[in-house]
Amino acid sequence: MNDQIHSGDEHEHGALGDAEYAEFMELAAEEGFDLEDVEDAIGEAGHGPLPVLAVVGRPNVGKSTLVNRIIGRREAVVEDKPGVTRDRVTYEAEWAGRRFKVVDTGGWEQDVLGIDASVAAQAEYAIEAADAVVFVVDSTVGATDTDEAVVKLLRRAGKPVVLCANKVDGPSGEADATALWSLGLGQPHPVSSLHGRGTGDMLDAVLEALPEAPAQTFGNAVGGPRRIALIGRPNVGKSSLLNKVANEDRVVVNELAGTTRDPVDELIQLGGITWKFIDTAGIRRRVHLQEGADYYASLRTAAAVEKAEVAVVLIDASESISVQDQRIITMAVEAGRAMVIAYNKWDTLDEERRYYLEREIETELAQISWAPRVNVSAVTGRHMEKLVPAIETAIAGWETRIPTGRLNAFLGEIVASHPHPIRGGKQPRILFGTQAGTKPPRFVLFASGFLEHGYRRFVERRLREEFSFEGTPIHISVRVREKRGRKK
Repeated sequence: MNDQIHSGDEHEHGALGDAEYAEFMELAAEEGFDLEDVEDAIGEAGHGPLPVLAVVGRPNVGKSTLVNRIIGRREAVVEDKPGVTRDRVTYEAEWAGRRFKVVDTGGWEQDVLGIDASVAAQAEYAIEAADAVVFVVDSTVGATDTDEAVVKLLRRAGKPVVLCANKVDGPSGEADATALWSLGLGQPHPVSSLHGRGTGDMLDAVLEALPEAPAQTFGNAVGGPRRIALIGRPNVGKSSLLNKVANEDRVVVNELAGTTRDPVDELIQLGGITWKFIDTAGIRRRVHLQEGADYYASLRTAAAVEKAEVAVVLIDASESISVQDQRIITMAVEAGRAMVIAYNKWDTLDEERRYYLEREIETELAQISWAPRVNVSAVTGRHMEKLVPAIETAIAGWETRIPTGRLNAFLGEIVASHPHPIRGGKQPRILFGTQAGTKPPRFVLFASGFLEHGYRRFVERRLREEFSFEGTPIHISVRVREKRGRKK
């Protein structure tokens, strides 16, 4: 059985084998699709986990402006005032036909903590997630002590580094950029992230530094343990849960939120299997750092999720589901990770709170009703035995692949029994489709016209009903047949 191809083996055909690919392309030609367009669609949907690029540097050197330039749109918040809060720290980008993720660390400086420590904290979190790093230096100022401190961090991490000499707005600034050879990180690339000058050459260097796919093997190596990220907002009990599953105090637990500082990766035997748990409490928090804590938590969570296969999202069942809980869930879904929701502190709930919690779950978390749920207590150990089956279920859904023939028979049934609503006198139809990738399952549907969002949701729901896909997000992209190439 070779339906499932590991992400490391996926080539330009996505998860389709050569014979399946040839048969599929014949079908596409019969339906009048441009074959190059079909190949592109399969290639885009069939990619494995994307390599990760971290953009680091001290405050106000233009990191967020550079991120916006790399991703080709204004998404990262750019403002002179440090400490601009953001929901997201990771973005998808493409250059010269290659796709990758960008981790933005711009925008937070905490005077109480000191610039050096603040920059170090950001850089550590981002570098941990990254396959390569762009180190941004203000060429008009030159290398500062803080820059030198970041260089030491980068050397210790051993990741490939591309040095970006920013704010070189014209030929006169080239000499300032040349001076940055002194940092010992190789050639400084003169760039104006504001105007776009030099960014193409820098991105060419980035592509050379980035691996084709992340170094993470996602558990496919012989004996390689599955990687589980424990994520959630501060003080929901992530460290307590890790200690409980490990049956020993491996992580400092304190009622003060944000006790965990250093990344903690633990090999733990659970249910007769060795797992690698990543504890992600991961924020350095002091009395005056409340506002910045969420930002650090976001960076830390992004780093852990990028390293993991499964995200176990802890939610404090004794409190109302918060916006921050929803953001963390969204981060895991967008990263394409398998997911389990663990409602912690279940033993503290009375009947009234349980009633209201169930209502909150129905309304606030309806979009992830596919995620396995466990009600646990990290303190007493209640229902811990249910965690492993839930994780295994999520991984199985995450790795599931439906052969193209079976998928198309299913799509034919959907089109026959529930056709797309007529819009503007036309009725678009799904003509055929394929699952181009796994981890998570990624589908490409080819249609005769635009499919409305509600109908796509319906197709996803029916896919889940028919083939399970429990515990995993599903990505569905749609390609519409151009009229000019149409054949009867």
